[in-house]
Amino acid sequence: MFGRFTGFIEETRQELKKVTWPSRNEIVQATGVVIVTTFLMGCLIGFADIFLAWAVRLILG
Repeated sequence: MFGRFTGFIEETRQELKKVTWPSRNEIVQATGVVIVTTFLMGCLIGFADIFLAWAVRLILG
């Protein structure tokens, strides 16, 4: 069992050497996109919530 674990670790290390890691600039850009998208979606959901709450109050009186 220990041999299988050691083999797994070695194969994992070999595969990680093949990975093309993103540059710092790419990571910063991707993070910016995620933050902006999250903010915009939050605003959209917030406005939808306000509108639907208003509509329910209007219907229910």
